[in-house]
Amino acid sequence: MTPDQERYAEALAIEWMHGEDALRWVAERVGALALAGDERGVRRFIEIAHRLEHLRRAPSV
Repeated sequence: MTPDQERYAEALAIEWMHGEDALRWVAERVGALALAGDERGVRRFIEIAHRLEHLRRAPSV
């Protein structure tokens, strides 16, 4: 699995677990990671947020 596929899988799992609150949950996670000084974690969750937004914009089949 590529890193891009991993981020999409993570985004789907977060969407499944948190539903409409998924983006808010990711934003809170980014904030906590930033406060902890975890730059790599911040980047990862920002990437996940982008995938979530992309999935929400994608037309349903």
